Amino acid sequence: MRALRFSRSLTTYAALSAMLAYNFAPIAAQADSSPLHPAPTDINDAATKTPIKHVIVIIGENRSFDHVFAIYQPKKGESIWNLLSEGIVKEDGSPGANYKNVPQAQAADSAAEGYQTSPGGKKNYATLPPALVGGPTMPYFTSVSDAKKAENGLPENYYTYLTTGGTGQTSKTPDKRIKYDGKTATDLPPGPFQLSPGITADDYAASPVHRFYQMWQQLDCTMHHATKMIPSGCISDLFPWVEVTVGAGTNGLPQPKGFNDESTGEGSTSMGFYNMAKGDVPVFKTWADKYAISDNYHQAVSGGTGANHIMMGSGDAFWFSDGKGNPMKPPENVVVDKGTKNAGKVAEVENPNAQPGTNNWYAEDGYGGGSYGSPSYGGGSYSDCSDPSQPGVKAVLAYQKTLPYHPDSRCEKGHYYLLNNYNPGYFSDGSNAYTNENANNTVFTIPPSSTPTIADTLMAKKISWAYYGDQWDRNVQDPYDLSPVDAYCNICNMFQYETAIMTDKAVRTTHLLDTIDLYASIAKGELPAVSFVKPSGFVDGHPASSKLDLFEGFALKIVAAVQANKDLFDSTAIFITFDEGGGYWDSGYVQPVDFFGDGTRIPMIAVSPHAVPGHVSHEYTDHVSILKFIERNWSLPPVSDRSRDNLPDPKVTKTNAYVPTNSPAIGDLFDLFDFGQT
Repeated sequence: MRALRFSRSLTTYAALSAMLAYNFAPIAAQADSSPLHPAPTDINDAATKTPIKHVIVIIGENRSFDHVFAIYQPKKGESIWNLLSEGIVKEDGSPGANYKNVPQAQAADSAAEGYQTSPGGKKNYATLPPALVGGPTMPYFTSVSDAKKAENGLPENYYTYLTTGGTGQTSKTPDKRIKYDGKTATDLPPGPFQLSPGITADDYAASPVHRFYQMWQQLDCTMHHATKMIPSGCISDLFPWVEVTVGAGTNGLPQPKGFNDESTGEGSTSMGFYNMAKGDVPVFKTWADKYAISDNYHQAVSGGTGANHIMMGSGDAFWFSDGKGNPMKPPENVVVDKGTKNAGKVAEVENPNAQPGTNNWYAEDGYGGGSYGSPSYGGGSYSDCSDPSQPGVKAVLAYQKTLPYHPDSRCEKGHYYLLNNYNPGYFSDGSNAYTNENANNTVFTIPPSSTPTIADTLMAKKISWAYYGDQWDRNVQDPYDLSPVDAYCNICNMFQYETAIMTDKAVRTTHLLDTIDLYASIAKGELPAVSFVKPSGFVDGHPASSKLDLFEGFALKIVAAVQANKDLFDSTAIFITFDEGGGYWDSGYVQPVDFFGDGTRIPMIAVSPHAVPGHVSHEYTDHVSILKFIERNWSLPPVSDRSRDNLPDPKVTKTNAYVPTNSPAIGDLFDLFDFGQT
């Protein structure tokens, strides 16, 4: 989840009317103009093991594999693991013969028991908790003209989708658009349900919880559940239960009076899926048919946006420090506001133990509230996972010790690792965000990080790279996100956390760019060797603040521009994925590789003339597989001696291509390609 710290209309909707009346400042450059910054180039860009000279990674928001590809049918000779192939649903989306095999359950997790990854007292739901409304009642823009002033990352015919898709309903009430198997949002069967035609890829919708300890509970991992196809025992049967018992966190507040299945505002949102056989998500289907996809690619961290982007860039997790590379304990029950009456207490250490008298209402977990200009409170997002006595840690480590391969936790003593979303330690202009006490800033900011990223590896070998953030240039001028049309995602930029990059002006201004620069460079046939591309919050596909068709359009604009230059396309691999599953349920296998993850499967599409046409790769991969692809292609070492890209490639048996026999192991995505093709 993007969940930025500042007062953004995109995420809060409170300033929607102000945004629509805003005197928009148009984006300065268009795709056919000269780049504001030339594409970075360096001396070793062409020294590759394959014909691929350019890698572009496009990262959307918050969709699981089954949520998007539930009813995708590959070409003859290919197989896939999804709801249709498993007989869970039929081609029309209705319940199939095996629907009864995936019931969602409710459970019990009390303060006396402490946090459990697989809580007891389970009982299958007879009907799901109500599926609730989420997202803006009205679209963000009333005209295509206003939409174009705010966002330039779409093909011409896609801007109209920024003016459509409002829910037309009151948030956190049963969603009247949902009709499934003759049922409404209040009496759905206890498994997955089809969203369309009521909620299409052009509609805003609710966003399920997707935080760290919540996802471990949702996966419900125990060796008592282990099967041949799911030997980790992660059966994913507690998704709605976690949604309705704790949701996206308590921030230390007591459970509200009259608490029920609608109180968190989520209900059973997590169980929704689209139907490609009925025309949903057509761009992704076309690319899946023509190029290659994976049905075993995973978010690398259980939880949300920030931690997953960090892992994608570094193969590692970031931790709380003094800003100079020395580990420290984060503030816990500390008043940090300056000059604020009735200042709240910040508690940045996670505590997923249930508050007394509740069922799974966490003691301390959440994005935090307030700013330096108002009382701050809550915000639990760090854990010292080297210490089993820390809240929540024992349960995860105890489960992983029961696995036959005993994964290394990769948790160093005394390090409190960031498990969810905090703002990066630097503003876009390179100034220190952690020490900044402006009233518009937030205390929920991770100190500057010394952990290396793939950028350090690339620069050491003189290989070019860039991070293209949609609306980066706006955000450089608007570090506190005060503009209602500044939808840049700061927590998504994995390099914005790192001291070595952000304090070097030449590096920062050369490699951290706007998507305006990307479009212009593609038009000139120029690209760095490695490009990470992040859409703005308007078009990233996040269900509550964007839409799937908008992310399809964003990716389509880039793919079409590269394809327009045959020489460039012939030497390019475009990976299209999501940061994480957004809390949506998925039926696939999950391999625990360390304390931090993995999490659910998410879509991965490889668009390239070298992709195997129509291929569905079953090789186990996650976000760090992108690093492994880059490293193999350019003959690079792992990012560090402890980063996850040190893990071996998977070995499998003939009877199960999904589960590595040498776990923990992750692939390098080469299985999506045939480099013998011309």
